[in-house]
Parts: sequence; C-alpha cells; structure tokens
Amino acid sequence: MAATVAKSDPLGSFWLLCPMFYFKNLRKLTCLFVSVCILISQSLADEQDFMEDFLKREYSLAKPYHGLGFSSSSQWDLMGTAMVTPEHVRLTPDMQSRQGAVWSRVPLLVQDWELRVHFKIHGVGKKNFNGDGMAIWLTKDRMQNGPVFGNMNNFIGLGIFVDTYPNADKSHDRAFPYVSVMLGNGTLSYDHDSDGRPTELGGCTAMARNAVHDTFLLVRYSKQRLTLLVDVDGKQEWKDCADITGLWLPAGYFLGASSATGDLSDNHDIISIKLYQLTVERTPEDGDQDQDEVTVPRVDNMEQFHDRLHDAETRALWGPCHHDFLFFFTLKIVLNDLGWMFGLIVLLQNKFGANHTPP
Repeated sequence: MAATVAKSDPLGSFWLLCPMFYFKNLRKLTCLFVSVCILISQSLADEQDFMEDFLKREYSLAKPYHGLGFSSSSQWDLMGTAMVTPEHVRLTPDMQSRQGAVWSRVPLLVQDWELRVHFKIHGVGKKNFNGDGMAIWLTKDRMQNGPVFGNMNNFIGLGIFVDTYPNADKSHDRAFPYVSVMLGNGTLSYDHDSDGRPTELGGCTAMARNAVHDTFLLVRYSKQRLTLLVDVDGKQEWKDCADITGLWLPAGYFLGASSATGDLSDNHDIISIKLYQLTVERTPEDGDQDQDEVTVPRVDNMEQFHDRLHDAETRALWGPCHHDFLFFFTLKIVLNDLGWMFGLIVLLQNKFGANHTPP
C-alpha cells in the first residue's frame, strides 16, 4: 500500500488542495462555450431572417402547407397520388405504378431568383431495385400527366431531374442517383432509355436516397446563367452540380414537382419549396434582350453540350473495355517506337564499327 501511495498522481493532491481553482476555470470555460453558442445561433438566425425578407411566399410551399389543396384560394394544386401530411407532401408512395405532382397556380414573374428544395427519397428496395425518381419543374404547361417523372414529354421550360434508377445498359460513366438539367422547347424529348443523356445540359451524382440527414437542391437563375447545387451529405455545404450560361427562360412559367414509380418504387416527398428574389444590378452588357421578349426557352452555344455528351456517350459505349483498349493501343505504339529505336541503334552501331575496323 505504501508503494501505491508513493506513485499516486501529484496533480491529484493539487486539485484536492485547490478545488476552487478547478471549478473557477470550469465556470469560465462553460461561460465561454455558452457565449460562443449564443453568438453562432444569433448569426444563423440573422442570416435566416435576412433570407426570409426575400422569400416570395406566393411561389413557395412549406409547413404547415397552407394554400395547398382544391379550394379557389389555394396557390398550389395536387395531382395524382400526391397527398399532404403534417411533415411533407408525398408525391408517390413506395408502391408500383404511381404518379403524383404538386403545381403552383401563380405564374413566376421574378426575373432573378433562387429556388431551394428540401426533399426526401426513401424506400425498402435495395440499390438499383428502386425507382424511378422525381423532378422539379418551371414550365409553360402545368398539371399534365406523362412519362417524364410524372409530367408530360416534349415540355416547354426547365426540368431538374433526380433520377434514381439507371435504365441504360451501359451506364458506366455515372453513378445513381443522378441529378441533371434539361431545357425543353416543345420539340425535344426526354429519353428514359438513355437516362436523358442526349438532352442533358449538366448534372452530377448525388447520393440522396435513404439518406439519414436532410437533402436539398438549390437552383439559381440570374443574368441568363443557371447554376445547380446539391447538399446531400449532411455537411450543410453546397456542392456544385451544373453551371449553364446563355440560358434564356421566358417569364410566366409555373413551378412544380412530380414523381413516378413503375415496376420499382420509392417514397418521394417534398418537405419545402422556397423561392427567393435576388437583387441584381444590371448593365447594358448583361444582355440585349429582355426576359419578357423571350418566347421560347433556349441555350446559346449548344455545341458545347453536344461535345460533352458525345464524350460521355463514348465512355458509356466502351464501358469497362474502354480503358483496356486505350492501354493496349498505347502499349502497341510504345513497342513500335522501341522497335524503330532499336533498329536505328543497331544500324548506327554497324556503320560505326565498319568505319573503325583496324587495318
């Protein structure tokens, strides 16, 4: 026992003799921690209040979902299997062959805007045994059933697709769920068999299905530039997904969200859709055409997207053989070059040896 006491921690005696020192510092640290938390909370609250000042409620949908229904005073309409709960608007349940949508009744007249969508996709099916996905819309027509995630094909306007099932057999160039952007002019068709590749303007992989945290999309449109960002990792950080310049959208289109299931299914829920008006200073160089004069959606310099899509389709066509082909092709070129170099060395060596043969 004497040896045990001799080896005891000397700091223990210090804390035993001076307990007030410990508690005094603990009190200071606690006060400091509480103060920091209060400041952070206040900063976040101020930022939220600042954003709420620019919220356009007539274009937004949030809890407790007032103004949603079938009355004449409603600002949003339900369609198909869509139903309202206290926590979300469920577009489609986790059941086969369902379509549902929610559409705004008020045409969007804001020129520069930011759209934030809080959504949730979840179900009991395993990966790649679920489907089909959901879409966010800003289109000329509303309340139309169809094959494009519950909306009509050959639509006119903007579509943001959250595709959860890979239909293409050779989809090695991307992982799913995949978020993509399409601009329709009434003649373009969304091709489900190729997961929309021919008409895609940009996109990214976003692991939003069965996430344990909140998942968001952000669409910003200003000065004919559309940017798409995602927050699906639970880090409260926006990640770039698509950036499209020279995109022209007419005024007076309708916001909406839709979903569809087929042989495979998932729950597709909208928790909120919030639209904010952006304050943007404009100069004559920002564009020589007013938004009111745009009658058909269009994108300038479509060739840039065609080139990128061609590269993606080439990768998908070759699949895993693409890298093997490049390896053997490169190896063949290297071996040929080595052969030529070896032959040249032998030739020079023979010639040099012949010129220096002793008499």
